[in-house]
Amino acid sequence: MNPISTEKLDYSHADAVMLEIIDFVKSYNHSQTKEEIHDTLWGTYIFARDAHEGQMRKSWEPYINHPVEAAKILTSIKPDLVTIQACLLHDVPEDTAVTAEMIREVYGNEVANITAGMEKLANPKLRYQWEERTIGSLRKMFFCMVDDIRIIFVKLADRLHNMRTLSHHPDPKKREKIALETLNIYAPIADRLGLFDLKSELETECFKTLHPVEAHQIIEELDELKESQDIFIAQVESMIREIIWAHIPIYSISYRVKSPYSIFKKLDRKDIGHVRDLYDLFAVRIITDNVRHCYEILGDLHSKWKPLPKRFKDYIALPKENGYQSLHTTVVWLISSNRTQPTEIQIRTREMHEHAEIWVAAHFEYSEKGGSVIANDVVWVREIKNILERWEDNTAFFNEMKTQVFDDQIFVFTPKGKVITLPRWASAIDFAYHIHSDVGNHLAFVHINGRNAPIDQPLVNGDVLEIITDSKRQASINWLSLVKTSRARDALKSFLASQNRDELIEKGRMMLASYLEQTFGMILDKDNNLLRVLDGHELTARDKEEIFVQIGNRSRKPSSVVRGIDFLRDMQRSRHAEKSPSNKPNNSVVEEFHPWDTELVIGGEKHIEYHLAACCTPSPGDRIAGYVSHHGVSIHKYNCDELQKCSIERFIEAHWSGQGPKKIELFQVDLELTPPKSSPIKILEHVESLWLTIESFEQQRSGQYYIVSMKLSSYIDDYFLRDRLVARLENIAWVRVIQQKV
Repeated sequence: MNPISTEKLDYSHADAVMLEIIDFVKSYNHSQTKEEIHDTLWGTYIFARDAHEGQMRKSWEPYINHPVEAAKILTSIKPDLVTIQACLLHDVPEDTAVTAEMIREVYGNEVANITAGMEKLANPKLRYQWEERTIGSLRKMFFCMVDDIRIIFVKLADRLHNMRTLSHHPDPKKREKIALETLNIYAPIADRLGLFDLKSELETECFKTLHPVEAHQIIEELDELKESQDIFIAQVESMIREIIWAHIPIYSISYRVKSPYSIFKKLDRKDIGHVRDLYDLFAVRIITDNVRHCYEILGDLHSKWKPLPKRFKDYIALPKENGYQSLHTTVVWLISSNRTQPTEIQIRTREMHEHAEIWVAAHFEYSEKGGSVIANDVVWVREIKNILERWEDNTAFFNEMKTQVFDDQIFVFTPKGKVITLPRWASAIDFAYHIHSDVGNHLAFVHINGRNAPIDQPLVNGDVLEIITDSKRQASINWLSLVKTSRARDALKSFLASQNRDELIEKGRMMLASYLEQTFGMILDKDNNLLRVLDGHELTARDKEEIFVQIGNRSRKPSSVVRGIDFLRDMQRSRHAEKSPSNKPNNSVVEEFHPWDTELVIGGEKHIEYHLAACCTPSPGDRIAGYVSHHGVSIHKYNCDELQKCSIERFIEAHWSGQGPKKIELFQVDLELTPPKSSPIKILEHVESLWLTIESFEQQRSGQYYIVSMKLSSYIDDYFLRDRLVARLENIAWVRVIQQKV
């Protein structure tokens, strides 16, 4: 924000836009009179304008233009008056002398709470490096969202207008950071909320900042094609109206063009050079009055033009989990005597269309008593709330959020046609646990699209899965590294903890008894009185059983239990002292009792069964890594040669209790990218797949090339991650590794 101006500012633009907003709200809000709507919104606008009096943006326009333009963006989802008021006031508590409490006194709790939520999200700034403070900021954002989802509506509108005016920011590096933050955080949130127009424009504005040359090229090509597209769609509309029976009402026929950023990704993915070479550049949308007419229109179109196989989707009979309904088909149009063009057609009713455009906004029941608002019918928002409640640790929270928010989703089917939404890369194991925990726990085989398939095979959109269970088959520990959903992971952990408990108790007791006899010549009595007090705490019978379970599943060693029994610990120390050379300091004995010698933590969890690899024989205190095989988790030294031959996807973080995982600063890598096909997205995917964290990411143009510099870190402490990454990057045709710095 620029310093306060001493000159009277011109508010004519803001006044005019505000009147447009009021007129539009009157068109859909019928719960209040037109006079009430005008007085409420205009009064709030004047309040905000007066509070920002004299303040200017970096573009040297009156600051009030920003909240007004954000409010105009917000009207695309037809919000209630409270949301619009909060949007107009969202910067007032932070940037003016007016406090949040003053807003509460004037406008009530709902407006004040949303405004306060926006103020919380203003600091600190998020960055594209997943540090503790960044994750904490994300956590705060989602807490605000589940408390009242309208806060995020306002935040998205605020962010979009800031992106539209980002060119006025004087610092190019900050512009890129803001664009990366928006692309990787806010655009996915808009997508999950079904705000697809907002998501598309956010991506486009980011695209202009991060890839200005490619963005300009694509937008220019789209402009050149617009006239021919308009002619083509006019022909298509005319043909459709001729084909459809006269008794079927058609309210509208329109088309939507792919966003520039979507086009950019597709050109890169398909290795296509020009926009004009894309066949699915746009989709035609037909709006009718009822479901029966949707199917009749579909039949009419298929009788005239040949549909492409496997491209028909009936989301009316089988709606998506978010409630989306529509018929999708792709037909081949004969454009000329020597050219055809496949074109996607969407057919839906007016109600379906409105739901599809702003579905999340239609899921509220706004509070009449001023209470908080949650979109309870929105599955994704409920899942966010569950994750917040389940994970107190920020790192664990973010790992779940990466799966639920920032990864793409896929839609698969049960044999009966029920649609199941899962994260990208989910497998049949996730699917089975989504159905029921017992189905997952006893998963034996899976049929995908009628054929036998591995249970860990990544699923794709449209897969039909049939799960075959066997009561004699049980879930395996190595599944922990394969599942992608929190539901599957929680159910799996619970099952692993409870299985064969009686056997484990007996096994653990025998192992402890054997250790006591061999080490001390002592017998563990029938009532286990030796374990009456451990680490200064008196144990119940249940506590003793749990200790035996831990010993039995090899997540805890008998020696670690012994060190909790005072007189046995003293006895063992005395024996070590007797064996130690007289000139050796006493603290060398103490080193035999490192706190991390007690148990292993694997994948953030204790009590996971494991075995120590014979190839490198790790011992307590060594830096280690876990590898999930068909025989369970094997523990290796971090620099074991055998690990270099293993797939990184099966690694699992492991450390000795008390040692803790530490972020290791690994290296810097500089890359040269060749336009126009260069895409940092593909690079980032490789980085993430190798469990690497991007500490900094900078991109700058050098002649006809882009130079990308990344500083990377990891919680997996193995020295060959760099080699794996470089090898993957060198396989990308348009990437050249310039240098690596340790």
